[in-house]
Amino acid sequence: MSTSVASSSAPGTIDVQSLVSQLMAVAKQPITALNTQIGTEQTQLSDFGTISGMVSSLQTAITNLNISAVVNSASSSNTAAVTATAASNAVAGSYSMNITALAQSQSLVSAGQASSSTAISNGTATTVTFAFGTTSGTTFTSNGSATKSITIDSTNNTLSGIALAINAANIGVTATIINDGSATAPYHIALTSNSTGASNSLQITTSGGDGTINTLLAYDPTGTMNMTQTVAAQNASFTLNGIAISSASNTVTNAVQGVTLSLASLTSSPAVVTVGPNTQGVTANITSFVTAYNALWNELQTVSSYGTASTTGGATTGAGDLPGNSTIRMMMDQMQSVLDTATTPAAGGSLSYLAQIGVALQTDGTLSVDSATLSNALTSNFSDVSNLLTSATGVGTNMNTWANAVLAPGNGLIPSATTAINSTITDQQNKITQMTAQMTVLQAQYIQQYTNLNMLLTSMNSTSTYLAQQFSSSRN
Repeated sequence: MSTSVASSSAPGTIDVQSLVSQLMAVAKQPITALNTQIGTEQTQLSDFGTISGMVSSLQTAITNLNISAVVNSASSSNTAAVTATAASNAVAGSYSMNITALAQSQSLVSAGQASSSTAISNGTATTVTFAFGTTSGTTFTSNGSATKSITIDSTNNTLSGIALAINAANIGVTATIINDGSATAPYHIALTSNSTGASNSLQITTSGGDGTINTLLAYDPTGTMNMTQTVAAQNASFTLNGIAISSASNTVTNAVQGVTLSLASLTSSPAVVTVGPNTQGVTANITSFVTAYNALWNELQTVSSYGTASTTGGATTGAGDLPGNSTIRMMMDQMQSVLDTATTPAAGGSLSYLAQIGVALQTDGTLSVDSATLSNALTSNFSDVSNLLTSATGVGTNMNTWANAVLAPGNGLIPSATTAINSTITDQQNKITQMTAQMTVLQAQYIQQYTNLNMLLTSMNSTSTYLAQQFSSSRN
């Protein structure tokens, strides 16, 4: 009778490679199990990484709960006339405004010239000096800024050349060539002060040259004025709650503490600017906190779930990667403890519980926001809402302390858990290395044993064949 494992082997012998392969598959099952376990643990590490990121996102949302750092809001009843923005130091209140004048920059225009590219003077150097100050009749009072000068000579003594020289000098004046369309002398040079306000009127004087540039550009309230004023420099004028205010700029920053007013047009009736807490921004920040909290809570529930057993006896479905994990359960217990204001209410102020501002803990562990209750709390009791969230015993402060402890390098819940998992993986990988070496030895032993057995079987087959032949011969 012959013994054979595979048809590829010789009759009466064992297919050594096939048999050894099957035996090694069984022998390597512990290694396969370890690799599967390592894969599971690496997934758990990834889960802890995701959770760590969510805790950090929650901390960011907590930081944004700092109401004292939230910029206040300012609104206007007439945005066509005035708009306003408020900083965190703005004082809440309403301000009635009547705007009777807007700040203007002075504009001057020269007499017309036949061409913008033809030389105006004989090219002798002329110094043109610009000064800024206040004009009152024939009196000019400098605003204290230094005078600035340009030189006009044969290289730039055309209307276009003069405009280019003024603009290139950055002296606080913009020059423009204007064509009025007339037949004989359509080209004018227009000069506009870059700054609004009565104290930024121009005084333009010249020295040297043949007098042509002086005839074109001179504008000295105390003497010769060859240019024509088309727009007078003036301050903005308005009343604020009945107080008369003058401003050199239409952007007013010093009339109301922490408020910037932007004047745009005159008013026929009072415009009311209202300054107060930015309740809309605070509401958005509180909602973001709730969203971050719920995202973390739901993730913790998902990864730690045991799943649902089939009612028909089938496999459990929906189990998380960390079912019943003690670290996850501890985190969830601590989160609930921070929000359990029934035992640890915030101290100070009239508000002690999140539910008082419309943020309620649900039966599933998540938070919900009642926008109407929150809006009412922010409108009627803004400072106490701030105390509830960010004081030394506030919910946000306590939650941030918890998050810091969870993420603390070394002994935090998440670092400790991931360190333990990594240690386990390292141990398992070392076992795999040892077992793999043992498998190499075992495989060699199997091959040797079954090769020797094949040799014995071959010998026995030969002996059997010989005896059979002898037996047959003796019968004949």
